Formats: sequence, C-alpha cells, structure tokens
Amino acid sequence: MLMLKAARLIDPASRTDDVKDILIAERKIIKISDDLDLEADMIARAKGERLEVIDCSGLVAAPGLIDSHVHMREPGFCYKEDVSTAAEAAKVGGFTTIIGMANTKPSLDNKEAILEVIKKGRKTGIRVRTCANITKSMKGEELVNMRELREAGAIGFTDDGLPLTDASVVKEAMRQARILKMPLAFHEEDPRYVTEAGVNAGEVAISLGLTGADRAAEIMMVERDCKIALQTGAAVCIQHVSAKETVDLIRRAKRQGARVHAEATPHHFSLTEEAILKYGTLAKVNPPIRLEEDRLAIIEGLKDGTIDIIATDHAPHSKEEKDRDFTEAPSGMIGLETSLSLGIMNLVDTGQLKLSQLINCMTYAPSLLYNLEGGAVKEDGVADVVVFDPNKYWTYEKTRSKSSNSLWLGSKLKGKVIMTICDGSIVYDARE
Repeated sequence: MLMLKAARLIDPASRTDDVKDILIAERKIIKISDDLDLEADMIARAKGERLEVIDCSGLVAAPGLIDSHVHMREPGFCYKEDVSTAAEAAKVGGFTTIIGMANTKPSLDNKEAILEVIKKGRKTGIRVRTCANITKSMKGEELVNMRELREAGAIGFTDDGLPLTDASVVKEAMRQARILKMPLAFHEEDPRYVTEAGVNAGEVAISLGLTGADRAAEIMMVERDCKIALQTGAAVCIQHVSAKETVDLIRRAKRQGARVHAEATPHHFSLTEEAILKYGTLAKVNPPIRLEEDRLAIIEGLKDGTIDIIATDHAPHSKEEKDRDFTEAPSGMIGLETSLSLGIMNLVDTGQLKLSQLINCMTYAPSLLYNLEGGAVKEDGVADVVVFDPNKYWTYEKTRSKSSNSLWLGSKLKGKVIMTICDGSIVYDARE
C-alpha cells in the first residue's frame, strides 16, 4: 500500500488543483483527502499490508502522462527502438501510457502484428497501446479491415509517416471509423509541395541550397480533411501541427462542429527553423519546424483549446542515419524523456499556459480521444500517477532509448519527474 503525502494534486478531469493525500492499494486509487494518516494506517492494518508513505511536499502529482504519438519501431526497425526500450524512456518522462504508430515493417495492417505489439507491451510495466494502419501496407489505396483490427486491440488508425493523397480513401476511412466509434490520425503533408523534407521552405532552406517543404503541403491537406470530417462526423486528429494557417483551419472547423482534434509537439512549440543551422539533422523533422509566427500560433492554439493534445512524435534513428548528409538523413527526434520539461519551460514558465492546462494536454485530452482508462486521478480509478518537481533543474545526460537523436541531450532542463506509478506500482523512481 502506498500513500503520496501532501502532494499538489493537479487533475484536469475533476479540475482539482489542491494539496491532497493519495492512497493507492490493489492497483487502484482508493482514497483522496486532506489528511489520510490515520485512515491509511487503519486500512493497511485491516488488510495486513505495509504502508509506504512518500512525502510529496512541494511536488506535483498528476495523472500518468499519455503520449498519443510514439514510434516504437517494432517490428522491423528494432536497431532504432523496440517496445521495451520505448517504454523505458517513457517511464523516465512520466508516461504511463504510450500509443504506437503503425509505420513499421511489416506495417501494422493485420491482427497478428497488432496482437504481437500488445503482447510485448504487457511486459513493460506501463500501458502500451497501438494504432493500426488506415490502408494496407500504407499504400494509401485499400482500407484495412478496421473492425478486425479494432477487435485485435488497435485503439485508432493512422498511416503516420505518409499522407493520404486520395480524398475518396480519406472519406471512406472516416465513414467506417465513425461507425466503429474509432479515431483517425492524419499526417498532413502533400508531397506535391515538398522538395526536400524536414526543412521549412524559407530563408534557412535557401541558405543551405535547398527548396524545402512548403507550408502549403500541410495547409491544403488539413483544409480538405477538416471539410470531410465535418461531412462525415468522424473523430479525427491532425498530427504534429506546424503552420499558423493550420491552427486557424482547425479552429474554424471546431466552431463549425467538426470533431477535429490536433497535436502539438514540443519541438514545434519550442523551436524555429533556425534550429536547423545550429543542430543540423537533429532538428530535421516532418513536418518541419517553421517560423516564430508559427510557433506562437501553435501556442495560441494550445491556450484556446484549438490544439488539444501535446504528443512527442518520438522518432528514434541511429547515429549513423542522422550523421548522413541533410537530404539523406531521416526526419525525426526522440522526445519521451524531455516532453514535460519543455512544456514547463516554454509554455508554463513563459506565462502562456497554466500548469493544469499543460497537464490536460498530456493526460485527460488524449485519454478522451482514444478512450483510455487513464487520464485522471480519482477514487476507484486506475493508479496511474506521475510525481514531479516543476522547479527542479536537471541535465539530460543520457537516454534510455536505443537512439540518441535529441538536440536537447546535454542541456539543462527544468521540471524533473521524480516518480512514475503505473497500475499501482512504482515503475520509475528518481529518488534511487
């Protein structure tokens, strides 16, 4: 039995932000109150269990973080990452649930592949979930058997990594997903507007002798898919928003009644295209990091709820791959271990978001979209909790990921995860 003593509980689901004791037993949160010392001791004695009391004075307790966009790279690319190592990195970052993307090899377009990922996830100590592909082999042509893959355990559908260019395929996917009450997530980059991926079409690209990826690549597809979402009534998520115009389109679609959700990544709300000049391929991501006006628009979208979710787009690559020439190196960076800190530093400490808003984007909001059991700290609810110190500085010296493609490695960050508790068990403890 475990009691978190005098923690500042931030629970967006109940709009709680107050100092509380939290009593955990039998994989559940059994009591939340102001002073549980005596009651907790009595309950422990009655159950014949030892009571472990953890002093959380000055610390925040929140729902275990949920990352709705993780590339675990298994199957097919296990030299970059696998289910186990992705989970280990997640624990350090305070995540108790991660959702895998389906651009693996083979693709997650069949029930056997889905079942295998879920099976491996059960051994990690956290909740590993996965999306399935929207189309077979990610070719953008023939839809997968959505009902079969849902029954196998998929919690959503995406071809992330590749855009769906055929509007008729998108419309039918949305129609089927709505019937099944399942969300779809879209990577929005029309290849007609992308000459070189991973760098914004602008001054930085020109200085490198490149054309880059025009913002129109994202804008055109988001405009299309918002219209289709409104027509079909499907629940859709626009992944890793990068352009100010995209934020405006999503905002308008929501006001019209479309069930459109959106992700922002820490790198898109923390950086501008100049990062390419400083960090090279470590800052190469799809869609690319753009201008200051885009970064500010993303933050404004987070402030007013246009963008509901903060997701890492954790994308491991080997050092050898990232050391290639810019046009040859793959896009993506890891982010599970730094996401909370970057949110605190670039959103909360700057006065853009309240800490409760940040936590909502990283817990309750993704739990609602993907119908997850976590996302809230409540009595009789699952005991998934992160305990962190929002004021503690720490240096990101090493990673538990197999890959090290983060431009923040070696950096001093603020906001340290102290403990990650999943299903009532401590799976990460920085006190050790």
